[in-house]
Amino acid sequence: MTTANKLTLLRVVMIPIMIVFIYMKSMESPLGFFNDILLNQLIFAILFVIASFTDLLDGYVARKYNQITTFGKFLDPIADKVLVMVAFLYLMILTPDRVPLWAVMIVIVREFAVTGVRLLAIEKGKVIAASPYGKIKTASTMIALIIMLFNDFGLPALIGDIIFWIAILFTLISGFDYLFKNKEVILESI
Repeated sequence: MTTANKLTLLRVVMIPIMIVFIYMKSMESPLGFFNDILLNQLIFAILFVIASFTDLLDGYVARKYNQITTFGKFLDPIADKVLVMVAFLYLMILTPDRVPLWAVMIVIVREFAVTGVRLLAIEKGKVIAASPYGKIKTASTMIALIIMLFNDFGLPALIGDIIFWIAILFTLISGFDYLFKNKEVILESI
């Protein structure tokens, strides 16, 4: 097994561990910093950052050391999507006024739609590159999630909220851009 695939598997294993910490009532004591973040929330947030870093690292290692595998191509995007979805769903439960269900549903529907189009493209022997909008979506999503998971680092919540809404906006833009640019792949499959 390649180092890149080991990093992807590490990310997959970290996700259920993160979820366990959400339910650890014995660790729900305020720590006195980051707007009185609870210990279990802090551990969840730290694990999210580490798991996100493994995403960057496994891609770098796979490209640099020519460790790109079919297994990695399959599992890496699934691990990424599940990691982000767990963080969004957690924040939706924790702060439904900041992270509403409909915004999370935009993210989920976009990911399913893009994955579906990618599968159709693969069947036709086409590779679809990531768009600049998708890269902005990913970066703003990760920044928003990290800020919000750490209770805004003690900064005004407005900063996290603005970045969150930028992420949702680029989720929509990149989703429509992706569907529009690949409409031939979709239409050929009907």
